[in-house]
Amino acid sequence: MERRPVDILVLSDIHLGTVGCHAKELHEYLSSIDPGLIILNGDIIDIWQFRKNYWPASHMKVVKKFLSWLSKGKTIYYLTGNHDELLRKFSPTRLGNLHIKNKLLLQTEGGPAWFFHGDVFDLSMKYSKWLARLGAVGYDLLILINRFVNQVAAALGYGRISLSKKIKDGVKTAVRFISDFEQIAIDLAAEKGYSYVVCGHIHQPNIREITLETGKLTYLNSGDWIENLTALEYHDGQWQLYRHPDEKAASKASSGGGQHSTNPKASELASSEEPEGVSLETEMLHGTGQPEEEVSLAQLIQQVSVLGR
Repeated sequence: MERRPVDILVLSDIHLGTVGCHAKELHEYLSSIDPGLIILNGDIIDIWQFRKNYWPASHMKVVKKFLSWLSKGKTIYYLTGNHDELLRKFSPTRLGNLHIKNKLLLQTEGGPAWFFHGDVFDLSMKYSKWLARLGAVGYDLLILINRFVNQVAAALGYGRISLSKKIKDGVKTAVRFISDFEQIAIDLAAEKGYSYVVCGHIHQPNIREITLETGKLTYLNSGDWIENLTALEYHDGQWQLYRHPDEKAASKASSGGGQHSTNPKASELASSEEPEGVSLETEMLHGTGQPEEEVSLAQLIQQVSVLGR
C-alpha cells in the first residue's frame, strides 16, 4: 500500500491502556502515512489509569508501529504529559533515535515552533492532583456511556454524537478554561518571539492564526484519540489538521470542525536544542538545562523498577 508522505507528525492524548482509546482507528491512520519526524506530545500511555488486565491487541499494534519507525531510523520525540508524568523523571533522555523531553523547539524557515503538552497551565494539576485524577475517572466513564449511546443510535439509524463535546461546548466554565488555555500559550509564545506554539492536553484540536503587533503567530493543538481522533501534519511548508473519517460528521455537528491548514512558508525543517532563556518560569517547562543522557534500555528498566518500590 502506498503511504502518504508527511514531513512532521504530531500526536497527543492517545491514552493507550484506557477503554476510551481508539487504537484501531489510530493504527489505520498510522499505517496510511510515512512521516519523517514524529512528535508524541504527551499522554500517549495513560499511566494514571493503567491496569494490568487491560491492554488490547489494538493498543499493542500502535506501540509496535512506533517501534517499527524507530527501527527504520526515524526520530521520535516523546514529550511528557500529566498522564505519563512518570517519564519526567528521565527527561532529558535519549535511547538511540527516541528522545524523551518535556518540551521541544524546532527551527523552521517560517520561525521557531515550540512544542509542549500544556498541563502546566492546569491549576488542578498543580494544587489538586487528586481532583484531576478523579476527573479523569469521570471522563472515562462518560466516554463509556457515550459509546453505548452511539451503539444504540447506530442501531436506530441515527448518527454519532459526542456527549463530552456537547458538555464542554455548553458549560461556560469549560469554554472559558479552553479559551484561557489557548490565550496563555499564545501570550507566552509571543513573549518568547516564537512563530508557532503546539500543545495538546485539552482535547480540543485547533489551528488558529493570530495577528500581533510584532507579526503573526499560529496556535496549534493536535487534539486527541479519545473523542476527536485528530493529528497535526506538516508537509510541503503547510500545517494541516487531520481528522479521522469516523469522527468528521460528529465534529461538524458539535463545533464546525473539519480540516484546517496554515502555511508557515517553510520548506526545510531542522531540529535544534532549545537555547538558554526560552523556558517558562515553571519547573515542568524550564527543565534542568542538562543535555540528553543516552542510556541503555536495561538501565531505564532498572531505574523504573527502583521507582516502583
